[in-house]
Amino acid sequence: MDEQQDQAQITQSRSAFSMSCGVKLTIEASAKTVWGILTDAGRFPQWNSTVTRIDGQIREGERLQVHAPGTDRTFKPKVSGVVRDRRMCWIGGAAGVFKGVRVFELTPRGDGSTDFVMRERFAGLMLPFARRSMPDFGPVFKRYANDLKREAERTGGTQALAS
Repeated sequence: MDEQQDQAQITQSRSAFSMSCGVKLTIEASAKTVWGILTDAGRFPQWNSTVTRIDGQIREGERLQVHAPGTDRTFKPKVSGVVRDRRMCWIGGAAGVFKGVRVFELTPRGDGSTDFVMRERFAGLMLPFARRSMPDFGPVFKRYANDLKREAERTGGTQALAS
């Protein structure tokens, strides 16, 4: 296995009224396995150290309530753009004022593994004020991706696919 496949690659950018963060990681499991984990709201806290609870169903048009450790805030994104085993978006906030868009993408590879990409962009006139209370998403995204990789490879890694 290529060493870069083992490492979560983080990208970040900032400007006055926008901020983005992304992570890319190869997971030794099928896109179907990864998708099943990403869309099972009830099991999120069992594998994901960046989420304590998700209320709602992760499916097209649903409004979620996402609870993160260390804060009393509840994030309420709407799920959209769902393409089973491939892509979905979580969108929250108000356009122009403060909006966050998180995109999840899965790309199957010829060897049975999956490239996982998650990126989020925050934008709006209130971002300069909100930014002060926001964490550095780089370490959070890296932890999220590594947690997902660990769970997907534990439950349905490419070794299981080959047998």
